Amino acid sequence: MIKNILLLIISAFFFIACSSKNNIANNTDLNYPSASLQNTILKNQKEENSINKNFAKFYKEWRGVKYKFGGNSKRGIDCSAFIQKAYKQTLNINIPRTTLQQSKKGKNIRKSQLKSGDLVFFKTGKNSRHVGIYTENGKFMHASSKKGVTISRLDNVYFNKHYWKSQRILD
Repeated sequence: MIKNILLLIISAFFFIACSSKNNIANNTDLNYPSASLQNTILKNQKEENSINKNFAKFYKEWRGVKYKFGGNSKRGIDCSAFIQKAYKQTLNINIPRTTLQQSKKGKNIRKSQLKSGDLVFFKTGKNSRHVGIYTENGKFMHASSKKGVTISRLDNVYFNKHYWKSQRILD
């Protein structure tokens, strides 16, 4: 009698387990995004790649230009003027001239949400701010007071310590 009950329990478990596996394997909604979501993801990736290429071209044109507080030409440029020019020449978008004004534009986002073209801000002193444009892979381009127009990493000890916030200008 006990043998029969044990055999019945084992058989029931086997059929239930097999049944569950088949239902999960056949339910693609649990494993894959819908076709429309996949299309949206691909579209966003293409847009981000295009934005990144445009900013990369702009950066090549300005790379190495020395930093000059209040400057806005290739004879010398400060961080906020560099950002203003990059947005105007690359995307035909007008943004304010100062870092503080720029920090109030767009939508505040988390550092983990950064995409190409987002602005990254740093508090570099009691009343001083710095801004750059996020490119990709933890990097951003900016007009550095030490190196001029350059690309730096967000995880650099200095920038990581002084990171303030990020803003998305592009929707």
